[in-house]
Amino acid sequence: MSTTDLTPSTTTQPPKNSGLSQVLNDTMIIAWRNIRGGLRVPDTQIYMFIQPIMFVLLFAYVFGGAIQVPGAENIAGAYREYLMAGIFVQTMAFAVAPASVGLADDMHKGLIDRFRSLPMARSGVIAGRVVSDLASQFVVLIIMMICGLIVGWRVHNGVLPFLGGVGLMLLFAFAMLWVGALIGLSVGNPQVAASAGLIWLFPVVFLSNAFVPPESMPTVVRNIAEWNPISALVAAARDLFGNQSIIVSDAWPMQNAVLAALLWCVVIIGVFAPLAVRKYKAAASK
Repeated sequence: MSTTDLTPSTTTQPPKNSGLSQVLNDTMIIAWRNIRGGLRVPDTQIYMFIQPIMFVLLFAYVFGGAIQVPGAENIAGAYREYLMAGIFVQTMAFAVAPASVGLADDMHKGLIDRFRSLPMARSGVIAGRVVSDLASQFVVLIIMMICGLIVGWRVHNGVLPFLGGVGLMLLFAFAMLWVGALIGLSVGNPQVAASAGLIWLFPVVFLSNAFVPPESMPTVVRNIAEWNPISALVAAARDLFGNQSIIVSDAWPMQNAVLAALLWCVVIIGVFAPLAVRKYKAAASK
């Protein structure tokens, strides 16, 4: 008498490999998906490019004649060179908005549920969004620099410091994208994310040395501005580009602007990247 094995067979799905190679591979796949999606909606890209150009033209030609740079009052075009680093850093800070809106839109459409069913690294999903948005910010930065050259901005310190300044600003954009990712995952609604990603950022940017010298501010406000991460990034960019940057402050971030800017970027990434990944994992597990 033959016996039949009644032990049920099990079908196993491919394991979710969370190693570094898997994370990098999934990150690049998601990043390319988002980049292709952005290219199919050119209107969004156009508006993203127009905003920084408008800021350059407005501040250069509307406010430029009324604002004096300390120590360079008699130098023609001094404020335009002083201005451009502030515009660059402001735009990199505003990278919060596309990251928050993009991830909130993915959650709203149920895309996270689709990714959850795939054998892919969870951190790769959110990192892919950050990388694709960083690529967009790089293009925006190039366009702004071309616009800056048109209005009179110049680089005076050579190629290597210039590349260092560009790299520092992209690192700052990378850090702010993680902040935007956390906001987008927290609110889960694209309309709310658009406001939550920017409403707090305007006072942070304007309470800095981006557009006016802190020396003109009241003492308490000036102290806040000198320790503002935006101020450190702007001062570092001016130093690396060789633009008008006469610093009379004794505050450590202003005297060591490049080091302070790097430290701020590391701190922001170190705090917000793990929080964003944890928030994504929590949202995906619901």
